[in-house]
Amino acid sequence: MFKEELSLVPHLPGSYQMYDKNDIVIYVGKAKDLKNRLSSYFTGRVTGKTKRLVSEIVYFKYIVTNTENEAFILELNLIKKYDPKYNILLRDDKSYPYIEYIRKPYPKLKIVRYLNVKKAKDRRLFGPFPNQYAARRIVNLINRLYPLKKCEGNPKELCLYYHIKECLGYCTKAVAHEEIDNMESEIISFLRGNDTLIKKKIMDKIEYHSEQMNYEIALELKQELDYMSMILARQKVELTDLVDRDIINYYVESGYISINIFFIRHGKLLGNKNEIFPIMEEYIDEIEYFIGLFYTKNELPNEIIVNEELDREVLGDVLKTKVLHVQKGNKKKLLEMAKTNAKISLQNQFETIKKDESRTIDANEELRKLLGLEKLYRIDVYDNSNLFGEYSVSGMVVFKDGHPSKNDYRKFKISLEKNDDYNTMKEVLYRRYYRMLMEKTERPDLIILDGGENQINAAREVLESLNLDIKMVGLKKNSKHRTNDLVDQDLNVIPLDRTSNLFHYLTRIQDEVHRFTINYHRAIRSKGSIQSVLDNIEGLGEKRRKALIKKFGSLKAIKNASVDEISELIPENIAINLKNYLDSMDH
Repeated sequence: MFKEELSLVPHLPGSYQMYDKNDIVIYVGKAKDLKNRLSSYFTGRVTGKTKRLVSEIVYFKYIVTNTENEAFILELNLIKKYDPKYNILLRDDKSYPYIEYIRKPYPKLKIVRYLNVKKAKDRRLFGPFPNQYAARRIVNLINRLYPLKKCEGNPKELCLYYHIKECLGYCTKAVAHEEIDNMESEIISFLRGNDTLIKKKIMDKIEYHSEQMNYEIALELKQELDYMSMILARQKVELTDLVDRDIINYYVESGYISINIFFIRHGKLLGNKNEIFPIMEEYIDEIEYFIGLFYTKNELPNEIIVNEELDREVLGDVLKTKVLHVQKGNKKKLLEMAKTNAKISLQNQFETIKKDESRTIDANEELRKLLGLEKLYRIDVYDNSNLFGEYSVSGMVVFKDGHPSKNDYRKFKISLEKNDDYNTMKEVLYRRYYRMLMEKTERPDLIILDGGENQINAAREVLESLNLDIKMVGLKKNSKHRTNDLVDQDLNVIPLDRTSNLFHYLTRIQDEVHRFTINYHRAIRSKGSIQSVLDNIEGLGEKRRKALIKKFGSLKAIKNASVDEISELIPENIAINLKNYLDSMDH
């Protein structure tokens, strides 16, 4: 296989790209020696996902580079460009939350996620925090202890936060720089690991509220102090140099890699990340690729410590930060501890991983064979929702290799005013696949419709009009409104074994598209309801209506708000009329 093509490949570094029969890049890799690496796919023994990859390769291309570093950078860029389906690492992974301190125009603290972390003069990031709950609790505590700006926008009058001494009134008056500097210094000192001042502040507040017999508030603060002490105790590591560093190690067994990263900031262990994935090529290359991709989404520390099997010089050049090997001392102990965590995670989760493969990948393969498909990687699934004949919507969810691909989900607001499933399905599918053709985006291997013959007929008409040959099936329900069979595009009924992995797989797919579509429908109805009520209030133009919807989000929230709170956005007389109107709706 590819004997002639392989004979022409040079023994040089570079990046290679595997293509399928539709001229789509399905895998991108890098190699120190392109000829040896490419030959290993077609002349050696391959198993698992690699075997599936090889079965789909129709041809390959490669780009020769001067150095392995250049090959690494090229590989990362091509993966970002093509998002190949067999480059599975971090596909649906999000960046970790950070705590961001903003100085200008007003001092503020919040939780952020940046896919491309950028540092700015008046913004400082602290993290990452693998435990989002802990990060949010820290921000809430600091906001409670310090008078930072907490409200949105710029109110013209002093708000509640000012009156309860949790804000300095930044929106309405000038605040001395010295006051902000002192507060900022204490907050940053704490976020860097010095908890002495914060603990003293909490103890002072507990004492004050206890003397005032505000025992509930004192108890809340005591609970915050206990939680903070617990978190800080877990973060203790035997390093005193306060360098921001990540420590990365891994464990390989049974065709899987488990990678563990410790995040150490200012001498504190903030937490760790563990990732387990199947081996597609040389495991060292897989790990280096994982590290390179991970830091495109997360802030780089000053130093990264890695296992000596990894090429620290290549990683350092690519990441533009210091990458080290260590031989002894506390850093070596932490590196070994990272490997121990990676091993424990893989051994604890291995059975779950295999079970998940049976429930998803194996069930997906069973569906492929049942429908006679050559391959089944991407499935587009559709559902319509038009409860009570209002606000017709549709949802599309996507499953790739048996798992939800939430970045590919899509919502459709329907232009039809009447409840018409047939024409709703026609509209949605035409919009979706006409755009796919125009933009040359990824095609599905299968379309699943949450409905029977009626939906199939609508879909077939659209696909024929677009000259698309895509397999489709419908999920047919029985008299009890439970899915019982599949209906193919020729309206043949395919019975399902209700005890099989395939049936439960299709049920999960159906539940997911139904959940997604219903949630969208409820959101549309909610916005429609609040909009229609606000339309009835004299003096509420489009700008004021939008401001109310943005701040309160629902009629119930507006009704529960005081006239003063509503008057922050609209004139007081209109606020009174709005409150009176909402109250009258209950009578």
